[in-house]
Amino acid sequence: MRHGKKFNHLSRKTAHRKSMLANMACSLIEHKRINTTLAKAKALRTFVEPLVTKSKTDTTHNRRIVFSKIRDKYAVAELFREVAPKVASRPGGYTRIIKLGHRLGDLAEMAMIELVDFNEIYNPKGKKKKKSTRRAGKKVTSDQPETNVESSPKEDSKTKEDNNKVEDKTEAKPEKSEAKAESNKSEAKEKSSDENKQSKDDEKK
Repeated sequence: MRHGKKFNHLSRKTAHRKSMLANMACSLIEHKRINTTLAKAKALRTFVEPLVTKSKTDTTHNRRIVFSKIRDKYAVAELFREVAPKVASRPGGYTRIIKLGHRLGDLAEMAMIELVDFNEIYNPKGKKKKKSTRRAGKKVTSDQPETNVESSPKEDSKTKEDNNKVEDKTEAKPEKSEAKAESNKSEAKEKSSDENKQSKDDEKK
């Protein structure tokens, strides 16, 4: 039974327990999130949240009180410079504990403890735009390149035949023009010969 058990000693003596909680508090302030057992996470929450409340009022006295608990000047500076401005408007409840299941070795309950205001998943900086639910087709812009449609083999054969016909016509045209020129030459020769004959007959007369 745990009747009247208000404080968890964590199976450690006072000095060991205080130093362990101080080290865990420094890790939480530095990394903003740590994984540990559920019992240690609950003990750390009761240890670190009063220190965060003290850091809201940046005075030399409060810095000395926090330093007497943590014993790390870099963690104290981080707490007063970065953590305190973010939690200034929050009236308590600075940490969140999320259960992670059981550890494989000894089946101890594991948990993740984190600072609430430093979680980027639950507190995103930029709001995501909502996607429209309308099913509208994409608009074709003039900048897009025209798609080349592949022609079937039948169409290819038709185009080849048409090209051959056009070539035959172009070849036939010069032949006709040559024949016309030859006929014109022969007619001119006949006319000239007839004229010569007439001139000779006239001379004889």
